[in-house]
Amino acid sequence: MRRQQIHPYLFIIGAAWLLSSCFNEPNYSNTPEIDFKGIFKYPIAPGKGVGQSKRDSVVITIGFRDGDGNLGNSLPPSKADSTKYASNGKWGNYQIRTFRLINKKFEELPLSVNTTLIFPEFTPGKPKGAIEGTLDFNQTFQYGTSFTLYPTKFQIKIRDRDLNESNVIETDTVTVPFPNGE
Repeated sequence: MRRQQIHPYLFIIGAAWLLSSCFNEPNYSNTPEIDFKGIFKYPIAPGKGVGQSKRDSVVITIGFRDGDGNLGNSLPPSKADSTKYASNGKWGNYQIRTFRLINKKFEELPLSVNTTLIFPEFTPGKPKGAIEGTLDFNQTFQYGTSFTLYPTKFQIKIRDRDLNESNVIETDTVTVPFPNGE
C-alpha cells in the first residue's frame, strides 16, 4: 500500500522539475534591442470648442528586450536624470524622428513635441533581470484650416538608464496632415 502512494508523488515532483527547467531566464544583451511591431492611424472626430478640430492619431508599437531590465524612468524624471539625458544627446529615453516625403525624397522634420520623451520605469523596485515586452507611442496630427497630407515615416530608438542606446528601427509609411508652411 505504501508503494502505491510513492508513485503519484514521484510523478508530481518529476513533472514540477521538468516544467521548472523549461523557464530559464533569457540571455539578452544589457544594451536594449527593439523591433518594429506596427503603426496604426485612426481619425479622431472633431469635438466642440477651441482646439477640438479633426485630427489623426498615430500609434507606433515597438517590441523591446533588455538584459538588465533598467528601462524607463520615474515620472517626472529626477533632476539628475534630466541633466544626464540633456548632457548626452539632449533626448530622453525614447527618441522619435519624423520624416515626410517631399519631392520623392524623405526629409526629416524636427517636431518640438518630440524633443525629450520619457517612458515610465518598467520594473521599479525589482532586482536586475532580463525583460521584454511592447511599448506604444501615440502622436496626434491636427488638420488645420490650411494643411497638406504627407506620406510620413518615423525612426525610433530607446536607451536605458545607463545610456546604452538600442538599434534604430524605421516604421512603415502613413499619410498624416501637416499645417501648410511647416
